[in-house]
Amino acid sequence: MHTDRPLTAIGEVRFELRYRGWFDPGRGFTFPCDPQGCVELDRLSERARANYLFARATVGLDLATPVVLAVQ
Repeated sequence: MHTDRPLTAIGEVRFELRYRGWFDPGRGFTFPCDPQGCVELDRLSERARANYLFARATVGLDLATPVVLAVQ
């Protein structure tokens, strides 16, 4: 899943909420979020928003519980 992300300064930490697939480790979704894992729905594209809502609805079925990761 590719989402539009704002450019960040070198060394600036940003956060991603990652949903990994249960049955296929390479399958999943990643969304920009704050350090607590909150995703700003208004900043997502329509497609990314639909994917985010799908990911939330399928936790425990197709996807593992999401984790917040700091990335540079």
